[in-house]
Amino acid sequence: MAGVADGVGSLGPEQNHLSVPVTDHGAWATAMNNLGIMPVGIGGQQLVSESLCIQRFDPGLGLIAPINPMMAGISLVPPPPVPPDMPVIKEIIHCKSCTLFPQNPNLPPPSTRERPPGCKTVFVGGLPENATEEIIREVFDQCGEITAIRKSKKNFCHIRFSEEFMVDKAIYLSGYRMRIGSSTDKKDSGRIHVDFAQARDDLYEWECKQRLFAREERHRRKIHEDRLRPPSPPPIVHYSEHEAVLLAERLKDDHKFNEATAVLFTWIDRGEVNRRTANHFYSMIQSTNSHVRQLMSEKAQHEEEMEHAKEIFKNALMAILTQFEQITAVFTAATRQKAWDHFSKAQRKNIEIWRKQCEELRNAHSEEIMGIRREEEMEMSDEDSDENPCKKMRIEENGVCEQTHASLKEENDSLRWQLDAYRNEVELLRKEQSKASRPDDDYTHSQMHTHSPEAQIQLLQQNMHNMQQQLLDLQEQLRSKEDELEQAREEQRYLEGEVLLLREKLLNNNGEAVEGTNGELHEKGINGCIPSLYHSRERRSEVILRGGVASEKEALLLGVISTFLHVHPFGANLEYLWSYIQRLDSKVTAVELERLMVRLPTMFRQELSGVGATLEKRWKFCGFDSLGSA
Repeated sequence: MAGVADGVGSLGPEQNHLSVPVTDHGAWATAMNNLGIMPVGIGGQQLVSESLCIQRFDPGLGLIAPINPMMAGISLVPPPPVPPDMPVIKEIIHCKSCTLFPQNPNLPPPSTRERPPGCKTVFVGGLPENATEEIIREVFDQCGEITAIRKSKKNFCHIRFSEEFMVDKAIYLSGYRMRIGSSTDKKDSGRIHVDFAQARDDLYEWECKQRLFAREERHRRKIHEDRLRPPSPPPIVHYSEHEAVLLAERLKDDHKFNEATAVLFTWIDRGEVNRRTANHFYSMIQSTNSHVRQLMSEKAQHEEEMEHAKEIFKNALMAILTQFEQITAVFTAATRQKAWDHFSKAQRKNIEIWRKQCEELRNAHSEEIMGIRREEEMEMSDEDSDENPCKKMRIEENGVCEQTHASLKEENDSLRWQLDAYRNEVELLRKEQSKASRPDDDYTHSQMHTHSPEAQIQLLQQNMHNMQQQLLDLQEQLRSKEDELEQAREEQRYLEGEVLLLREKLLNNNGEAVEGTNGELHEKGINGCIPSLYHSRERRSEVILRGGVASEKEALLLGVISTFLHVHPFGANLEYLWSYIQRLDSKVTAVELERLMVRLPTMFRQELSGVGATLEKRWKFCGFDSLGSA
């Protein structure tokens, strides 16, 4: 029939299954347009107006244009937004064997389940009882290539497509009523329901794709990490005499010194040093040590170059400052009366601006030079300035103590190393003696007998005994030194208390008392009584009696301090005690607290706790001890 139109949703001209009279273009043409397919007639004319057609459709390509996978409405690409109040109008679809009637547009659209990942299979329910697989394929073949149809006897089937986007076009047919031919029999009619189906094959293919993507992502990440990973260090060769000779040569080369020291460190760390290779390693360590002098000479040379560069910089700044002074003199001469009157107003304005700019730059430059000079003077003053005598005495005392500890520690370490060396030699001699006891080695046996290993072992044991005795003597000396140092610190604290007490007496007494105190001190100095302060406990008790509580405030402070230190049996430092007293009286200073506790040594005692960097002075309450001893 000449008036037969093309099929709906076909993929090519060979799949022409649907027909309708030419006089009734509107019904199925609108349905084809809703499916995303441009309907045209046999002569190539458009059956739907251009305002309703899908964009970018070319009628000259054929009767039915090929489906674009990226076209909105038939793929996963979201279509342009549609107003929610506009209903989707579905039309009657005519096929060869059946006819599809749309549902009432006033009814809600058919519901669908959540789409499974990688879904290519749809469930089709509500089929007519007389529907065959050929009829089902004829209806759904327009949505895309069908790979399998699994039909059940209970009026439903599963259809699997080759691509995922074809499922969206099949979902569009959900809600249509299918009627086979023109029959009105109930078995030839049914309302079809199309929904997403969860198939194992779809899920398996989707998981395979995801694993493929994950592998590609891991491969790309690994390539990126390999590109950014720093190169591995070169491998360290194993020790041998030949390699040791080459390494000794490389240690003498400045350009290869870093690599050579890394190799030497690795060998020593691996434990390559033994009695046989000790001489080789000693020579290499000696070469490494000789490089220190070279480094110090290079440092001195760089410091000299830096000083020379500083001198050049300072001279250049002085030359620039001189030129600034000359330019300022020129501007000053130009602003005088005899020259200033001959310039115009604009020229005077420019000269004045230039003069101000030059003066600002000169002042900034001079301040920079003065800052450099001040820094140099401060460095020189730091080097030449003398420290406070009391602080200097403490630093010297700490220095002597640290020096004593360091020397004793070095001697102790050296004795331990010698002891370990003797032990190793004893072990080697024992091993050699065990080897010499074999009957098949007569030469070695005679050689060991000539050297008398038993006598060597006895000698080494005697040396070990002597070294242990020396170690014990050094430890005893260390204890005695520590006791002497503690005694000296106690005497120093006592003398500081005496000095503070005498200062307070001098400040509190009148002029006559000051003169009397000075005469008394002078007389004591003449008679040699001041040295007796170190050893005379009667003098100390006399000073304590003279340094009693002078006011009610001191009595209150004394009670608070005694209570605070009594609940701290291990003592507390001055800052901790002062922070506590500050909560009660903010006017009290740490110096006043220290003076009060120094004046009363029978109640408060200062001790040192900690070692090294954690060394600190702590005050303890000793009133009960002094009362018991009295």
